[in-house]
Parts: sequence; structure tokens; C-alpha cells
Amino acid sequence: MNYKHSFHAGNFADALKHATLLGLIEAFQRKDTGFLLLDTHGGRGGYLLDSGEAQKTGEAEGGILKLIDRRPIEQQPKRRSSPPPLVAAYVDAVDRFDAETFAHSGHGIAPLRAYPGSPLLAARLLRLQDRLVACELQPGEQAALDKALETYPRAKAEARDGYAAVRALLPPIERRALVLIDPPFEAQEAEYDAILGAVRQGLERLPQAVFAVWFPIKRRAGVARFLRRAAELPAKSVLLAELLVRPDDSPLRMNGCGMLIVNPPYRFDQALSQALPHLREALGETQPSSRLEWLKREEGT
Repeated sequence: MNYKHSFHAGNFADALKHATLLGLIEAFQRKDTGFLLLDTHGGRGGYLLDSGEAQKTGEAEGGILKLIDRRPIEQQPKRRSSPPPLVAAYVDAVDRFDAETFAHSGHGIAPLRAYPGSPLLAARLLRLQDRLVACELQPGEQAALDKALETYPRAKAEARDGYAAVRALLPPIERRALVLIDPPFEAQEAEYDAILGAVRQGLERLPQAVFAVWFPIKRRAGVARFLRRAAELPAKSVLLAELLVRPDDSPLRMNGCGMLIVNPPYRFDQALSQALPHLREALGETQPSSRLEWLKREEGT
């Protein structure tokens, strides 16, 4: 695969994905028992927002740099309301990672330069009883991921196919699992088949596993078919969260993205219901919109 997330790090899609991931980790850690976090497409771990690749697309300008604005106060847009818990946790995690990476105190001292991918966001939160396995197939990205995680004893980078890892690693010894599936979608709509196949197999091996699936929104027809099939998964509940920064009327670019959460934790929809409007207001460009909907729901979730 030729996809490199360094071109897209910190964009609006990362904001939704990573805020959701941090919220799910927090929900898992309400219990003392440990869990396995499997990241099927880990990337390189961390990214530099002032790299040539990131600067070429400038996508962070429409994402994290709208949420962490370190320009002088007079150059910043009108202050919005305080972020809800999911967004606040995400902003704080990125801010602290950048400050520690470049050894400064953060909070307005220097321009935001370092951005943590999902493996590093998760690794920094692991307890002694928790475990992270992050998969990556591209040799260069995998080597960078391995180095990024080397100081985290409860985290491991593996050069293996992430979908195959779902079959191989579930059920884990912890008997609790959170699986993040964030593929590059180079296979376009064929990626949906791989996603649904992996989730279905994972649920057969561990019915209570939680899956968080990120997907882009370009062609609505393809997304609609995917969601119809997702509603038929052998899970107790399936929750959908979507964020569009512009109208869904162009197949030539990513207008929005979604998170499909299979077996979401109790009342997790309430946390997302607060986060989505804030992200829509903060990151929206032209006629932004958001959607939170149960595709399948068991009473009491």
C-alpha cells in the first residue's frame, strides 16, 4: 500500500477518530480488569505537523489546529464554548504529547508541531493490566511505529495484517478487547468487505468485544450499503457517528467521516452526543452536519 498518514495527520477525521478512541479507553478503564487494545492499522505512531508531507496538504489546519490555536489571542477567532469531555480529553492529550516531544510547557508557548497517532495516544494511557498490539505492514512505517512504542512496555508493534490479527488475537487472555479498525481505504468500497468480515469473525470469537471502525464519506451510496450490512452483524448494539465538514455532494474528496461502534459501552452515545456538535461547529467549513444514530440497539445500552 502507498498510503501514508503523515499527509493527513491531525485532520478533522483524526479529531473524530481519536476523541472517540480516548473515550472508549476511558470507558474500558472504569473497570479494574485489563483489556487488549488491538489497532489493526497503526501507522508510524507519531507525526510532525511541520514536515513536508503534512505541509503539502495542510489538512491539520482544518483539524487539530482549529482546536489547539496557539496564535496570539487577537489573531484567534471568537472563543467557542468549552469543549465537552471527549473533545477536552483529546485536546489535552495532543497538547501534552507535543509539549513532551519538544520539551516545552505547552498551552500557547509554541506552535503545535507533534501529533500522536492512535497507537501513541493509547500507549500513554495503558495501565499495568492493559495491553496494546498495533499492526502495520509498510516496512518504513512499521519500523517507526516500533521505535515510537519502545518505551511503553505494555505496547507492541507487529508487522502483520491487521484483519488477520483480529482472528489470531481474539479472544485475548484478558477476555476483554477493544479493536480499532482504521484502514487506508485504498481498496475503496472493497475495504468494507474486509472490515465486516473481520468484525464478524471477531464477534464469533469474543461476542462482547468492542469494535470502533473509522470510514470516509465520499460516495453516500457505498456508505449506505456498508451501514445496512453493519446493522446485521451478530452484535448486541451498533452505533453510528458521522461528521461532515461540507455538503455530501462530491465524490472527489472526503467530505466527512464516520465511526461505527459495535457493542459500545453503556451510555457512550451520550458522550458522543455532546462531542459531535462541538466538532461540527469548530471544524465545519460549509454547511457542516453531524449524525448520531443507533443502527441496532439492545435495551439498556
